[in-house]
Amino acid sequence: MQIRSFELPPIGTNAILFDNGEHAVLFDAPATAWEKILPIIESENLTLDALILTHGHWDHMIDTATFQGAKIPVWAHEDDRVWIEEPMQQAAFLPPGFEIPGAKVDRILKAGEKVQLLGQEAEIRHVPGHSPGNIAIYFPEEKCCVVGDAIFAGSVGRPDLPGGDWPTLERSIKTQLFTLPDDTVIYPGHGPVTSVGYEKKNNPYVTA
Repeated sequence: MQIRSFELPPIGTNAILFDNGEHAVLFDAPATAWEKILPIIESENLTLDALILTHGHWDHMIDTATFQGAKIPVWAHEDDRVWIEEPMQQAAFLPPGFEIPGAKVDRILKAGEKVQLLGQEAEIRHVPGHSPGNIAIYFPEEKCCVVGDAIFAGSVGRPDLPGGDWPTLERSIKTQLFTLPDDTVIYPGHGPVTSVGYEKKNNPYVTA
């Protein structure tokens, strides 16, 4: 499995592309994600099976409608569905002049669900607290997990945004992420990769 992460505007949000040489899945669609990903898909002759949104905050879904317009299915959790389908409900938190078109969620992902992605079984873990519908997608064979904005290298997602709550986020991290094997590589929504074991020992906001 090849994993590539792209830090995209306007606030350094990661779009993360997984592929197995034939098929691909993209996690999150910040601004310019389409123009960044499309040449890779075309040049490597990949089939993009889905766009999976880790959560519905505006910076992670700006380009979602463009992908959907190209017939790429959009997957997300029910609890953030309204922000994806009606993103201008977040207008108070958008940079001036931003207009984001909505996109229909084609498939609702549920906590504990096992999904087949790129020939592997991945587990959906619900990690609310930064947003109500933040999910983590765990690939046990690859020993990695895409976590959205639940946790970062040395930090955590802001719990003071709409739908956020610190006790919920802390509980989510401890029960849904810190229960993964220590050698699990974490791919966060912002910043560099880290690992479960490192964050359990060193994250100043929440430790095991």
